[in-house]
Amino acid sequence: MPVIIKIDAKHSNIPMLREKTVLLIVVLIGSLSGLAQMQPSYSFQKDDTVLRKKYLDQSVQKKKLLLASVGKEQAKAYTTIYEQQFEEIENLWQGSRSVTAPPAHAYLQAIVQKIITANPALKETDARVVFSRDWWPNAVSMGDGSIAINAGLVIHLNNEAELAFIICHELSHYYLEHTPRSIKKYVANITSDSYQAELKRLSRTEYGANQQLEALAKTTVFNSRRHSRDNEAEADRQAFIFMKKTGYDCQAIKTCLELMNHVDDSLLYKRPDIQQAFNFAVYPFKKKWVQQESAIFSQLDESSTVSTKEKDSLKTHPDCTNRIALLADSLKKITTGGKPFLVDENLFNQLKKDFFIEITEQCYKEKNLSRNLYYSLSLLQASENSLWAKYAIARCLNDIFYYQQEHKIGLMLDAENKAYPIDYNLLLRMLGRLRLSEIAGINYNFCKQHYAEMKAYPGFDEEVQKVKSRKTE
Repeated sequence: MPVIIKIDAKHSNIPMLREKTVLLIVVLIGSLSGLAQMQPSYSFQKDDTVLRKKYLDQSVQKKKLLLASVGKEQAKAYTTIYEQQFEEIENLWQGSRSVTAPPAHAYLQAIVQKIITANPALKETDARVVFSRDWWPNAVSMGDGSIAINAGLVIHLNNEAELAFIICHELSHYYLEHTPRSIKKYVANITSDSYQAELKRLSRTEYGANQQLEALAKTTVFNSRRHSRDNEAEADRQAFIFMKKTGYDCQAIKTCLELMNHVDDSLLYKRPDIQQAFNFAVYPFKKKWVQQESAIFSQLDESSTVSTKEKDSLKTHPDCTNRIALLADSLKKITTGGKPFLVDENLFNQLKKDFFIEITEQCYKEKNLSRNLYYSLSLLQASENSLWAKYAIARCLNDIFYYQQEHKIGLMLDAENKAYPIDYNLLLRMLGRLRLSEIAGINYNFCKQHYAEMKAYPGFDEEVQKVKSRKTE
């Protein structure tokens, strides 16, 4: 709250009073500035744990009903697949992944209710739709009514109508019972005579049997990180039917699918420049940290090395071009204009920014240190929540030092991958090459560079003391 000082006009020409007033204002401004600097730059969303427990209980009840419905025939196969399915669902509700903070959740429910109200077919649905803090750009209907819209996808959306389409699409998967159908198909496959015969053949194979068995048994029915190509076109068609009744702009279906076609190469903010972030006058960035040595990724920055088919197979959302083409005629028939926003445009835009930092912190909680550092660097160089970003970078580098010292760093870092953007692969390469003394040297100089503005920031001095004790001259 600003401090207002009222000065009587008849005394305004008294030099001493005027001098004291100016001094008081300077002191107050300085004090307020100091207080502002001491406050965290971002207040993390506080989830409604009671609501999360309620959703968990509903999922557990659904699991019990499904397990009770399994007959003796194929009982083992169905029980195994249901356990796999609900392990993923319960993980969503039991940890910090799901966003049940009242403002964000109420906003999402307002959109969901607009869709349900406009579509009588959804009136009796028991779907539970939430945002999640997962970084990967996806949304998933988990089969029991639990639907997660990942923050990692929301941050890339252009408007509320695109979000409405994603919700319609996932509601369609649930409405059309795609998961039960997939489970039935899967169980029929693994219990078939041909499958069992192949298992027996592999059990007699001396070489490579384990790898072949793993490939044979692998299922992606409940893999929430990638979309299966099965049922996507049918869900798109049903989503179009649901959405055209809502008042939202149906052209958002096309723009949303176009966005998802290249979402893996996108980032909310400018991609971080690690050389700029970690280059110091007394401790310059070393090119050897990121220079290419392996032929595996030597052409990573050249699109010609990856075929169109392979590039599509690496995407979180394959076949988007085909999905757009299949809906083209339907979209042309929409003559009345819908709106890009029906609930709250300002909150939508604010949530995009909030979710980026929520994702970043979730990566840290899940010990994905490479991605936590990557996103923190992006925030820092975008000057968004930069005080928190500086603290997060110092904290992450200290953790990387610790886990490398304990020979556990491989569990905390992603490995270079063609599916990742070039700049993220460069960061991964650097983190994989740094020696303990180099990690300490980088963090020491990073903390030193930002200490003046960060010394009062909660937790930062603790990270500084850690790095001071680790720094090797």
